[in-house]
Amino acid sequence: MDWGMKNRMAQLIKPDGHCLFMPIDHGYFQGPTSKLERPGETVKPLLPYCDAVFCTRGVLRSAIDPTNTKPIILRVSGGTSMVGKDLANEGITTSIKEAVRLNASAVGMSVFIGSDYEHQTLVNLGKLVDEAEEYGIPVMAVTAVGRELEKRDARYLALCCRIAAELGARVVKTYWCENFEKVTNSCPVPVVMAGGPKVPSEKEVLEFVYDGMQKGAIGVNLGRNVWQNEHPIAMIKALRAIIHENATAREAFEMYNGIKSGRERVEVS
Repeated sequence: MDWGMKNRMAQLIKPDGHCLFMPIDHGYFQGPTSKLERPGETVKPLLPYCDAVFCTRGVLRSAIDPTNTKPIILRVSGGTSMVGKDLANEGITTSIKEAVRLNASAVGMSVFIGSDYEHQTLVNLGKLVDEAEEYGIPVMAVTAVGRELEKRDARYLALCCRIAAELGARVVKTYWCENFEKVTNSCPVPVVMAGGPKVPSEKEVLEFVYDGMQKGAIGVNLGRNVWQNEHPIAMIKALRAIIHENATAREAFEMYNGIKSGRERVEVS
């Protein structure tokens, strides 16, 4: 691994080996997502608590302050929408030269294994890795499932993560599932957990994040379960406690309630 790649990976993954990524890229296929209509306003108070932001070039240019931000993971795939026929029909929409120009610390794209577009998205990942490695930029592969949520089991996700790693992804983003250790134990690169749709209770989020961390994940890439929460700073602080401070889910939930109620001060760690 050359110096540039090591440096960018160190920007994303902290000295404790863990990370808290915050995705705000949902608009690339969902349009103006709830609570993300003005992404710059949504993300600004949360920036001190995340380790990196996952976003598209359009949002980066228009809504993120270039003088005060965190490392950027640039979303470089797209081409579909919620009203289209198939979310899996993605292509590469942003060049590596653009990623360099925008000073991205990494680039990210989705692969849709098991879909009609499996071959297309996996070949796109291989080509992206070829180009990104030339510039020392890590690629994060996102094991997307489109609307087919029933695919989120350990066998399927382990398959997806291993294939993404085999094709050269430096980090893989996937969903938490039962028996999550089967996913992480068979993936030779770091695994971060996605949040998916907003979970009904904060306790459930903290419990699956804690479980995943115990079973080999290095962190999370959670968006809606943070910035769609009624108390987003309390939520991201609770997540940080699990990821970077070895808190249990119960301790993190108590922290969330303490910050929400004003009993506990909000400090940037």
